[in-house]
Amino acid sequence: MKVTPDIIRYEFIGSHALVAKSLHEDYVGISGKVVGESRNTFTLLDEGKAKSIIKEFSVLNFTFHDGTVVDVDGKLLVGRPEDRLKKTIKRLW
Repeated sequence: MKVTPDIIRYEFIGSHALVAKSLHEDYVGISGKVVGESRNTFTLLDEGKAKSIIKEFSVLNFTFHDGTVVDVDGKLLVGRPEDRLKKTIKRLW
């Protein structure tokens, strides 16, 4: 998978996620399969328990089906999944 700024348009449900950084210290280290997504949260299945992670305050490390690993700032992902298709990001390079 080619990693570009369009990563925010990908489908995250079904991928593996790890909370790399968060303002909420208890979130750091939570990992599992993404089983749900709402406007402000991801729901991860961690050790058989569903845990909600607030997007805005977290940096998530996603592992996709082809083995690609990407760190994404949750602030870029805030919003309904269907609305992220319309969102654009200015390239910094």
